[in-house]
Amino acid sequence: MRLWSLHPSLLDSKGLVACWRETLLAQKVLAGQSQGYANHPQLIRLRAQADPLESVGRYLQGLLEEARTRGYNFDATKIQHPALPERAGQVPVTIGQIEFETAHLLRKLKQRDPSRATYLASLETGQIPLHPLFTAVPGLVEAWEKDPAVRH
Repeated sequence: MRLWSLHPSLLDSKGLVACWRETLLAQKVLAGQSQGYANHPQLIRLRAQADPLESVGRYLQGLLEEARTRGYNFDATKIQHPALPERAGQVPVTIGQIEFETAHLLRKLKQRDPSRATYLASLETGQIPLHPLFTAVPGLVEAWEKDPAVRH
């Protein structure tokens, strides 16, 4: 499961669809409707919010907006707790995490969508758009990141 901090427009089609599916699973876990992935590290930052279900709802809305831009037909009724747009940018994500996710996504895109990889590689860290739920803050890779390539 990967809930990207990066803007959904940076994801290739396979990545966007997978992120939608995985976030729906995260929503079920946070709502107590599934035991699978209950302790997944990607859920730590959502659980830390005042209203985790609203946060995951806002995350799903960001994915839904990108899907609509591309002409995809994601089912908006699957979002259990839609969040108001003014709740955007409420979850902090460190610059180190943004850099880590960018490198991780670049590796995937080089195989699946080279033109999108070229675009992402052309951006400086401060230019990389984030999912509307997140706002950048100083710091290293997030402590919850469990990827073996990360050295804390």
